Amino acid sequence: MAGGSFYQDEDAGGGTISDINVTPLVDVTLVLLIIFMVTAKLIVARGIAVDSPKTASGEEVSSTLQVTIDRDRVLYVNGDRYDSVETAQARVESMRAQSPDLKAIISADRSVPHGDVMRVIDFVKLAGVTKFALTSDPLAKDQPPPK
Repeated sequence: MAGGSFYQDEDAGGGTISDINVTPLVDVTLVLLIIFMVTAKLIVARGIAVDSPKTASGEEVSSTLQVTIDRDRVLYVNGDRYDSVETAQARVESMRAQSPDLKAIISADRSVPHGDVMRVIDFVKLAGVTKFALTSDPLAKDQPPPK
């Protein structure tokens, strides 16, 4: 038999056993699945340095669409640099066509003007993505919330 292993049964009346033990295969597959699930968030962000504003409230949100504006006001969609809002919007539209209930996570450096952040929110919404979240870093435990 192809792929099988043959060995003699040690019992007196037994014959040849030709089975594939799938337990190690399942173990390896589950470990790989867990590794991919844990690292998927890091793969999407691709390490663009952003000094996010600090807030007292917030919760973890996951998405496959990450839109980022760094301190130099450069626009990134899922880690890929875009020189114009139009090309970035076209990329988001193509992603939305593949996944109709796409959610966006928008990250911006603290030094980026409010108007640029609003422009990003606007092009994400014009691309058809109606659900989005803005990123922030948590406040330190001893730091009072902003007034």
